[in-house]
Amino acid sequence: MIQAIQSAVDIINARVPGYKDLQMLLVNQEGIIEQILPMDTVEAHNRTSVINVAGDWISLGGVDLQINGALGLAFPDLKAENSDIIPKITQFLWNAGIDGFLPTLVTTSVENIQRSLAVIADIIPCKQTGAKILGVHLEGPFLNYQKRGAHPAEYILPLTIDEVKRVLGDYATLVKIITLAPELDPTDEVIPYLRSLGITVSLGHSQATSAQAQRAFELGATMVTHAFNAMPLLHHREPGLLGAAITHPNVMCGFIADGEHVSPTMLQILLRASNYEKGLFLVSDALSPLGLPDGVYPWDSRQIEVKNGTARLADGTLSGTTLPLLLGVQNLVKWGICDVENAILLATDAPRQAINLPGIAKSQPANLLRWHWDEATKQLTWQRLLA
Repeated sequence: MIQAIQSAVDIINARVPGYKDLQMLLVNQEGIIEQILPMDTVEAHNRTSVINVAGDWISLGGVDLQINGALGLAFPDLKAENSDIIPKITQFLWNAGIDGFLPTLVTTSVENIQRSLAVIADIIPCKQTGAKILGVHLEGPFLNYQKRGAHPAEYILPLTIDEVKRVLGDYATLVKIITLAPELDPTDEVIPYLRSLGITVSLGHSQATSAQAQRAFELGATMVTHAFNAMPLLHHREPGLLGAAITHPNVMCGFIADGEHVSPTMLQILLRASNYEKGLFLVSDALSPLGLPDGVYPWDSRQIEVKNGTARLADGTLSGTTLPLLLGVQNLVKWGICDVENAILLATDAPRQAINLPGIAKSQPANLLRWHWDEATKQLTWQRLLA
């Protein structure tokens, strides 16, 4: 969504992730970035409006590639009767600094998947306000039973082309990412088939060895779902799926920075071992109670309890979080794992790169966030700039 603004504006003295030194952003009246230019090479245009951000960081809004629901709606439960909540969710996410997202459908029945896909397919062509629905992420149902986590066992399916066709139905073009366990396909046919449809294949909820993961990457998989979670541990003699991914130059790993899914120390190891520029991106993995207070909520046929933003099943199984994506940016800086620039990139440019969308640049909509680092309090805060 392009935010309408009153007049053309120069944003001066801005730090822009991925650019050196202070920049000027020239935004036209249609809300499009006309230029990003070094401050020391240009003079401010005589425009009606000039915003001096005094060295604060300017970025596009976040993109969340793994978000399971919000405001009480789990996306696998989406149907025509409750679809009127979607505009509220997109506005809520916009207010939370998100420009776009992939509604994520976790493992459920084929009928539920098809129903949710049908509703989303009807919504996308309509004029959207708030955060934009960019497509769908199918997290399952082609997962390893032993690494299913909170995914219901009764709906896990074998990984065959016939089953994939049954799940996708008429909505293959709507699905942007599918998470699967590659070791479940001894034929090596499914990943090339999915890639032929233009679907990004992400490895997750898997017991894949390093060799099996490498083979999946050779076949066209380019992503890993929530690094460390629901996969073999890193081991010095068997690096497993994650070790293979970290060392592969063309694979990106999503990760959760809520402090519960992965220890900050392990995130530091991940970030040090990976290529910031094209190896990692933040996800929220947020569940349907996102935007609601802690408490007990329905989740498929079960219940989850949310405490301090962390959701667990009754048996203690970690099922997700209810914390927003940009909190992960703030956490990475607070924990001393990332500098401000790289932390912002991990939630804004990196997920765009993962699904082949452009980052902040000329001709992009100026859906901009202003990030302020307070050296005295060591706090990173953000706000919408032109909204």
